[in-house]
Amino acid sequence: MAKILTIEGPAAVPEGEIRPRRIEIDLSTGLTRRVSAPEGRADLVLGAGAVIFPGLIDFHVHAREDSTGRDVYKEDFRSCGAAAIQGGVTAVVDMPNNPRPPIDDESYRAKVELASRSPVDVLLYAGIGPRTSPLSRPVPYKVYMGPSVGDLYFESESALREALERYRCQWVGFHAESPEVLRERKDRSTHAERRPAEAEVRAVELALRLAGEIGFEPHICHLSTSGGMEAIRAARRRGIQATCEVTQHHLFFSLEDIERDPRCGFFQCNPPIRPHEDRDALLDAFRRGEIDFLASDHAPHSLAENERGISGIPHLDTSGPFLFWLRERGIPWDVLRRTAAERPGAVFSRFSGEKRGRIEEGHVGSFTILDTKRPVSIRRSMLKTRAGWSPFEGRAFSGRVSHTIVRGAVYEPAAE
Repeated sequence: MAKILTIEGPAAVPEGEIRPRRIEIDLSTGLTRRVSAPEGRADLVLGAGAVIFPGLIDFHVHAREDSTGRDVYKEDFRSCGAAAIQGGVTAVVDMPNNPRPPIDDESYRAKVELASRSPVDVLLYAGIGPRTSPLSRPVPYKVYMGPSVGDLYFESESALREALERYRCQWVGFHAESPEVLRERKDRSTHAERRPAEAEVRAVELALRLAGEIGFEPHICHLSTSGGMEAIRAARRRGIQATCEVTQHHLFFSLEDIERDPRCGFFQCNPPIRPHEDRDALLDAFRRGEIDFLASDHAPHSLAENERGISGIPHLDTSGPFLFWLRERGIPWDVLRRTAAERPGAVFSRFSGEKRGRIEEGHVGSFTILDTKRPVSIRRSMLKTRAGWSPFEGRAFSGRVSHTIVRGAVYEPAAE
């Protein structure tokens, strides 16, 4: 007889409410075997302050490990997975901007083998470059419209169009910053001025126009501007099925915040933190359900590297607590469930072959259990990322992750 893990407590179910449920996970398969009414006994019985979420899925992380091993001092799949578990994240999608990017069957297989060491599930983006072609297996693809690591980026619209013609009907994510605008602004005095809102808006408009002309599924990564959101709305009205994601730092911080913060050098990222008008517009769009994914863009550079001008902010360890900040901004549990689990889970499922992102029979048995009664203050000693810091250090959130369950394996994240 298969060994079963049972959980009972309030659950964020697909019907859109928090309802008491009994969940049974088959430990031999890692799948949810049954979801039913509570019986009053289970391996893990949760009180009224708990919320059982479908396992959080982060569709945008940089684990930094590839076959060269050049960047594993920043993070590898094991440490990335440990940080994910600390933050209640049960599955991640890793970006391809490595020293040796996964751009063909051989390089993709090599990175899949490395990713198998992670304690959470990992899906890999494959990179699109000027000379790449689709893989023989279904995978999500990523385009860097401006300079990134190595030569996995584009200098012109004509080069981008030529490459994307080979990726018809594929799911393609975009780092949307116009290389033309970046070149025009490269001598400006601040990071925000060198990467203005115009760079994102023009790139989003181009990506969505090419999607309509060529015929691929566009996804806009780390949306940071109200103008970019307007471009997505316009594309959706034209019938383009565009999706988008927004990060914790673009929802939480504004340019005015970091200009007042003595740690402002620690908040450099691409795209940059924007003025409060953009931040507020994104929060409003998130609240209305126009944002598809909540993603971290977890970039595990050290503080010393960040101070030297290397862009990127680590977030995985704090993903779960951040949901409580969103709740305080009027975001319903159902919107959080859809953006942090269900919608990214649906896309993950397309490429993994397993259902995930919902509390339902037959889905992967991964869950994030939130404790609404116990606040948490973020301390550096809690963090599992090799980056060793968080932009939320010293900040208090009104709830925390009590358990992270990955295919029936139960973890209890470290307390402060």
